[in-house]
Amino acid sequence: MRAVPTWAVATAAAAPVLLVTGWTVSGARQPAGYDPIRDTISELAGQDATDAWIMTSCLVLLGACYVAIAAVLHAAGLPSRFLLAVGGMATVALIAFPRPTVGGSLGHGIVATVAVLAMALWPAASALSLPRGRGAGHGIRPEPPWAFRRAVGLGVTVLMLGLFGWFAIEVTGGSRAGLAERVTAVAVALWPLLAVLSARRAQLAWAAGGTPVALDHPAAGVVAPDPGRPTHGPAPRRPGRLP
Repeated sequence: MRAVPTWAVATAAAAPVLLVTGWTVSGARQPAGYDPIRDTISELAGQDATDAWIMTSCLVLLGACYVAIAAVLHAAGLPSRFLLAVGGMATVALIAFPRPTVGGSLGHGIVATVAVLAMALWPAASALSLPRGRGAGHGIRPEPPWAFRRAVGLGVTVLMLGLFGWFAIEVTGGSRAGLAERVTAVAVALWPLLAVLSARRAQLAWAAGGTPVALDHPAAGVVAPDPGRPTHGPAPRRPGRLP
């Protein structure tokens, strides 16, 4: 079992705080025409934003939080951790492609799309990669932490994609793009925290001798042993059966 370090909980908790603090402080530095309901977060780190370094710094720290969490959240499995790390690196990369004052930016659009897809899909990747149920001749595998169960992971991904869809609609023809982006970004930033807390709680329950939980993904071809079957030696004879 690999423990979830305490600093990972603090890092995950810092992500939404950095995000909200960044857009609040940076938004307060903008001219009176900036409207957080209408205007996006990207504009706060844009080429002509006032004190763009505030939002830029928060985006860098936010992406670093995601990468750090991906490095230690072993309960999520490698595919999910990879997507979370990609989302974090794409968030950092956004500062290299600031949104122009007029028109769009192909580089900004590509990097933002990569970040969106990675952050939306990593909960489902965790749920789908977990081993399920009883195999032929194998024992019952332990239940994963609640954040990594199939129904939860798939439900979170559907929710994320729905929020991103709302944001896309507002960007193309609505008047609340800023609100949609902020709601979506907070939801994205909160899920790593909930996932870390779920794994941490499962770890503490395991350490206290509670119900077994799957805190690590088994390697390919390795199956968890059946606790009701002896680990070595010949199989026990059935009563009344000749050798």
